[in-house]
Amino acid sequence: MSNEIQQKIQSLRTQLNQHNHNYYVLNQPNISDFEFDQMMKELIDLEQAHPEFDDTNSPSQRVGSDISNDFAQITHKYPMLSLGNTYNEDEIADFHQRVTKAISDDIEYVCELKYDGTAIGLTYENGTLKHAVTRGDGEKGDDVTANVKTIKSIPLKLQGDFPDNFEIRGEIFIPNKEFSIINELRIENGEAPFANARNSAAGSLKLKKSADVAQRGLDCYLYYMLGETLPSSIHSENLEKARSWGFKIPEHYKICNSLNEVNAFINYWDKERFNLPFEIDGIVIKVNDLNLQNELGFTAKSPRWAISYKFQAEEACTKLVSVDYQVGRTGKITPVANLEPVQLAGTTVKRASLHNADIITQLNLHKDDMVYVEKGGEIIPKITRADENSRHSSAEKISFITHCPECGTELIRPEGEVAHFCPNDKQCPPQIKGKIEHFVSRKALNIDSFGEQIVDLLFEKKLIKDIGDIYSLTYDNLNGLSRSSAEDNNSKIFTFQEKSTQNLLQGIEKSKQIPYANVLFGLGIKHVGATVAKTLSKNFNSIDKLSSSTLDELVCIDDIGPKVAKSVQSYFSDPDNQQLISKLKVAGLQLETEEEIIQEGKFTNLSFVVSGTFTNFSRDELKSIIEKNGGKNLSGVSQKTSYLVAGEKTGPSKLAKADKLKVKIISENEFIDLLEN
Repeated sequence: MSNEIQQKIQSLRTQLNQHNHNYYVLNQPNISDFEFDQMMKELIDLEQAHPEFDDTNSPSQRVGSDISNDFAQITHKYPMLSLGNTYNEDEIADFHQRVTKAISDDIEYVCELKYDGTAIGLTYENGTLKHAVTRGDGEKGDDVTANVKTIKSIPLKLQGDFPDNFEIRGEIFIPNKEFSIINELRIENGEAPFANARNSAAGSLKLKKSADVAQRGLDCYLYYMLGETLPSSIHSENLEKARSWGFKIPEHYKICNSLNEVNAFINYWDKERFNLPFEIDGIVIKVNDLNLQNELGFTAKSPRWAISYKFQAEEACTKLVSVDYQVGRTGKITPVANLEPVQLAGTTVKRASLHNADIITQLNLHKDDMVYVEKGGEIIPKITRADENSRHSSAEKISFITHCPECGTELIRPEGEVAHFCPNDKQCPPQIKGKIEHFVSRKALNIDSFGEQIVDLLFEKKLIKDIGDIYSLTYDNLNGLSRSSAEDNNSKIFTFQEKSTQNLLQGIEKSKQIPYANVLFGLGIKHVGATVAKTLSKNFNSIDKLSSSTLDELVCIDDIGPKVAKSVQSYFSDPDNQQLISKLKVAGLQLETEEEIIQEGKFTNLSFVVSGTFTNFSRDELKSIIEKNGGKNLSGVSQKTSYLVAGEKTGPSKLAKADKLKVKIISENEFIDLLEN
């Protein structure tokens, strides 16, 4: 029976790996999402029931872990250098001249797209992914293997006639579609959108929890192999061989035999790049023969056999018509420039971000200025400069507003912040509506049929003035309710019919079963995102316990710093918020959860801070041992800390604070003695 189960598990793993490859690498899925999910569920159930067949490279591990990663560093076997950059054809010609002078006139190049993401090196041993390392300083990089395993286009096990040991390098990036989804969710949750996909990819790869990385939709193209026993001495042939092993190798590369062919490839993609489903910022030109690469060698910073051509960010000039000021649910004021429509990077641009008051001052903008707009990987275009020479002498200077455009309240700029805020969070309409929209959103209470238009209508009709009022809505309130717009020739833009009324009321009723952590997130407490809300709900299993928590209790929790702790305390000390919580209790929302069973053991009632690097264990392993023996892990030293387990490179601030608070500092060996004696 045991052999049959093992064979079934292995069969499912093989099939799922192939389906992942078909979907994420070949873009040719041959089963439905439902069928895939059913197979994955069967595998997970079997693996949980039979841990003796555990395999860290199982496709079930793609979802990632909730355990926090502290990245160790790995020395690159081969230095991971950056390429030299060029910006015009003359510099490409200079590169070509240097190469041909050193080698010969008969040279073959491979031209590839330069992906706008973050570099990664993947090492495989006997066909299995051993580790994934970032560029770092070129000599050492961060070990991000656990996070990289969540990227479904990266094979965990290879197929075919691969070498025993080799490294393959590439670029991890976020496709445009995934980037848009991420930013839509961030905006929906009241968070600032990511500025560009490149920074978002790099930041995503460094998230502490691989389960969070798995949600970011990362992808990866591989484009260079290193090793002692590569299949070929020709770079492009190695790429095609790697494709057969299961790697996602770019389709868009070309072998070029002359400088004219290289320039033609560059010029083609300078225009065509805007039709790609991902961002590129240039072209990479490599000598195709590895023996010639070795002969050309390296400078201290980059290879002599390759160079990158960087595209200029596309720019357009148009007129600045006016500046609007948007008010977010947190009261943050965001200036947005209204422009005369202009074509840029394949789209018509009518608006551009101005970010904050400092940017407006730096740009020295005036009304009716001719401004230059750039779209270089940004979520929305930005103004880079104004044409001061064309400015009319009487043009009015653009000055940041002093009062809220919605409620007239004088704006504030908190110390250390670049943004201005409207402090009137109780009466400013966009803030009130923004809080309600956040509360009903997918990641919070997930109330079906409760979009922005419905919020506008119910707020306009004075049926809701806060999130608590949602649970007082009735059939009689809603049925037949409609909104009209003078701008729309007084035509009705929404009317509650029988079905839409029932749908909304059913969605509201269903939301009463949404878990406590989602409700906590939905409250919109400043600095409390979905992840922080989950952390708080685990440590305080009811809203009452959280509302009465002390500052020290809050800051002792992993991922909860002083800023979050003060924000939580400020929220629950507000009488209006206390009254709101009471309304939600009466409505029957989930404001508590079952208390987690605390493991009893040798470290029961003891709290530890683990810091530094260790010889016998990783930090995560030490923390796991502490929890299994009934102890509690803290992120920072406080009066409640029993021991600071200090390894090499422990932060001096932690040591100083432990010494000041008389917290006992122990070594790794002393920790082992404490555990065993």
